Amino acid sequence: MGVNIELYRQILGVLEPAQVELVAVSKVRSAEEIMQLYNEGQRDFGENYVQELVDKQLMLPVDIRWHFIGHLQTNKVKQIAPFVHLIHGVDSTKLLAEINKQGKKHDRVINCLMQVHVAEEPNKFGLTEETLFDALAQVTQTPLEFSNVYIRGIMGMASFTDNREQIRGEFKFLKYLFDKYQSMASSNCALKTLSMGMSDDYEIAIEEGSNMVRIGSLLFGRRI
Repeated sequence: MGVNIELYRQILGVLEPAQVELVAVSKVRSAEEIMQLYNEGQRDFGENYVQELVDKQLMLPVDIRWHFIGHLQTNKVKQIAPFVHLIHGVDSTKLLAEINKQGKKHDRVINCLMQVHVAEEPNKFGLTEETLFDALAQVTQTPLEFSNVYIRGIMGMASFTDNREQIRGEFKFLKYLFDKYQSMASSNCALKTLSMGMSDDYEIAIEEGSNMVRIGSLLFGRRI
């Protein structure tokens, strides 16, 4: 199944009036498929695997804004630090410190989202409310130690379930945390982006306050 351009345009028709950013999830998709959306004006693409992201960045247009949306290991940060636009899944101050270190090496500030665990599945990564607070406090109270990262917001993934009310409740909790900690701001932290919602639940996420969604299978088709 190829790229569904008509559905892409329909989704933009919903997102753009609501001022919701679309990250097209292009993991395991070909450069040709990515270019179909690029030619429609899409510039934000999300990848889960470091090597795949590095390879695509080298072969595709330089004005693409690459989002790393997978679980990022500290030893892989250096590979994407020179060009990544936004790292979505920061789930520890250790990882944040490494991103800062690599950002400094390349004389750039790297945008980050703090990942919060709200789903029932234990295999999903993320901070608790307590560790989110601790991380934000460390960054905002010692900004010079984190001068090469910018905490732009928070993200989270709902449980993989058919229970729509459970999904809604998890998104509500993320929005609650997003609102609660917006006052924790500094020169390198301002919570403006709430990234939640994917192909199966983005409409609920928008209703609950998301302003960034990550959509892959709706646009590119289900992987066989």
